[in-house]
Amino acid sequence: MKNETISVAFVLPCLNEVATLEKCILRAQVALAEIREKFGLSGEVIVADNGSTDGSQDIARRAGARVVDVPERGYGAALLAGFGAAKSQYLVMGDSDCSYDFVEAVPMVEELLNGADLCMGNRFRGGIKPGAMPWKNRYIGNPALSGLLRFLFKTDIGDAHCGLRALTAPALEGLNLSSSGMEFASEMLLKSVLLDYRIAEVPVTLSPDQRGRDPHLNPWRDGMRHLIYMLLLSPSWLFMVPGLALGVLGLLLMTALLSAGGDDLVQIGFFFFGSHWAVMASAAMVISVQTIIMGLFAQLYNYKALIRRPSKRAIAFLTASRLEYWLLAGLLLIAGGLAWISTITLGWIASDYAGLSAMRSMIAAGTMCVIGAQVFFAGFLMSVVSGNRSQHLYAASV
Repeated sequence: MKNETISVAFVLPCLNEVATLEKCILRAQVALAEIREKFGLSGEVIVADNGSTDGSQDIARRAGARVVDVPERGYGAALLAGFGAAKSQYLVMGDSDCSYDFVEAVPMVEELLNGADLCMGNRFRGGIKPGAMPWKNRYIGNPALSGLLRFLFKTDIGDAHCGLRALTAPALEGLNLSSSGMEFASEMLLKSVLLDYRIAEVPVTLSPDQRGRDPHLNPWRDGMRHLIYMLLLSPSWLFMVPGLALGVLGLLLMTALLSAGGDDLVQIGFFFFGSHWAVMASAAMVISVQTIIMGLFAQLYNYKALIRRPSKRAIAFLTASRLEYWLLAGLLLIAGGLAWISTITLGWIASDYAGLSAMRSMIAAGTMCVIGAQVFFAGFLMSVVSGNRSQHLYAASV
């Protein structure tokens, strides 16, 4: 595969890496020599410097790397600037602390040449040297976050947080990455999964950090950022599932209370529920509807921002969804609630204003009105998101 016009760029983010930067650049150059020999691809090493004050820039230049100064602090900001400066078809990223051997990226480039959009390193398949990863990261943090990613996004990625990875320039452009911090790595992988990119994995070895100081990574803070980012890109699990669960519980409790009638207690297992629990059931249903609506708009935003592609089920729903239907559903719910309230009120008047034991029914009727109003105005917001159209399919940009 001889094509001198195609090149590879190794992009190394850097912030005061004077102890290890030269070694990393030299290993990247060895990798480039092997890539040139095997695939006929030219390449370069780019150091995206994030404001080093220890002379890392001069070391990088002397070692033969091109230095890109990045004023905005952050792991993601440095890599984005480095990628932007590269004029290469294939991009490799890795840390400047000697924790990865860049020669192990050669098989990654080969995967890209064979059609992969993104190639991840897998440290659990390649090897983790003693002292390279704290036990809580190795046995708790990384397995938990990688497992959660596989569960939420239905992927088989074995190591979601490996810092050595490669991707093609067209794939990078399609991802539209924006994170400036450590969550940049999660954004890259999650968006690749959501956009159905072809993702490969190759074994890599993780070695101990050789800088002799604390790493920039904060396991708890950055682990939480990764977790939050996964949830932000999974509206179904963040909004829909909790909303549905809460709504079912509220509906079941309200149905049980209404079925008992009057002020009789309802026994569910070892617990007894009275009329005041109708307020809790009502709150659960109202919050449920609001949460589901929020989840729906989050999905629509993902479609419009091209973060994910709509499924066939989503397209079918949006095809059938129109402003008129949402307005009609909302008005019917409001009308039903008002009719229920009127029936209770008229019955009370007919009884010559006798004692009224209809707290549960009144709460249920009021809940119908509130949910109806939520649905009514949600329809308008759906149309706004869809470009001020009554047909909501436009929100998916299909």
